[in-house]
Amino acid sequence: MDDLKPGRACPLGYRYHPRDLAGGDDLHADTLYVIGGLYGNPFALEAILGMRDAEPGDVALVFNGDFHWFDADPAMFSAINREVLGHRALRGNVETEIAGEDSGAGCGCGYPEWVGDAEVERSNRILSRLRESARNFPDERRALGQLPMHLRARVGSLQVGMVHGDAESLAGWGFSQERLREHQATIARWFHQAGVDVYASSHTCLPVAATIGDGILINNGAAGMPSFSGTRFGVITRIGTAPSLSPALYGMCRNGVHIEALPVHYDHGAWAKRFLEMWPEGSDAHASYWDRILHGPPYLSARAARDGFTLGNAAASTTHVGSRAA
Repeated sequence: MDDLKPGRACPLGYRYHPRDLAGGDDLHADTLYVIGGLYGNPFALEAILGMRDAEPGDVALVFNGDFHWFDADPAMFSAINREVLGHRALRGNVETEIAGEDSGAGCGCGYPEWVGDAEVERSNRILSRLRESARNFPDERRALGQLPMHLRARVGSLQVGMVHGDAESLAGWGFSQERLREHQATIARWFHQAGVDVYASSHTCLPVAATIGDGILINNGAAGMPSFSGTRFGVITRIGTAPSLSPALYGMCRNGVHIEALPVHYDHGAWAKRFLEMWPEGSDAHASYWDRILHGPPYLSARAARDGFTLGNAAASTTHVGSRAA
């Protein structure tokens, strides 16, 4: 069966219950950045730290998984690891798999049926190469394996559950834009079981945000590569008791707390050059991601901002580099 194949499998160790998020808060913050899918892009990391420094108050950073992926260069891998682990972090499927030697789950992505076998196989090989780099840093590798799979925060009056995948699995796709509408009742139940007002996730690469029942879901897609057609920026989630001073792509406000998607304007030219040094034409990552790095995926911010969310100034003022989305 496909769901047992490497790259599509979801190991038992990836699973938890929404009730596991219920209980005490792991942190309190007036402003929270949730950063999923950095994917080993050091220039995006630099840009995010600059965004934090431009905020008027303190900002809590939570990296909710897959902060590694393209950083096959050992020095880059270690530098990103050290910076990220200086903040709160969750392990995504990437960190979970590079922390161990069992290759049965492949990349651990839990890819659904609409992702082709060739892409799944390339991701498995990308993970294998990244694991080779991680072997140079056994202590850092162990630290990745010890990261939690979920965290809970309070921002103002809202309880925020942070996961990598969905409310039941580190590699779950229940918060993907493809499955959101068909799983409304299930997702509403997840909010109730976890006792959270907001779920913040990533994993599925494409952003989406919507109110579901009494809950608010925001999936930032990817902080380290383009998430919308014709763009060259990543996306992070900002949750704060005051609105962002910089333009948001889209957002909403609940009980005085602002839930927003912010663009991450990293140095595209520098990243493209560095990416090609590690993943030249003919490599697996180049085949799977180079077109997206240059042009973004065929997906628009208007499709990401769903029930309850309003497009912001950043979406309206985006400079496109060649849109191909419908």
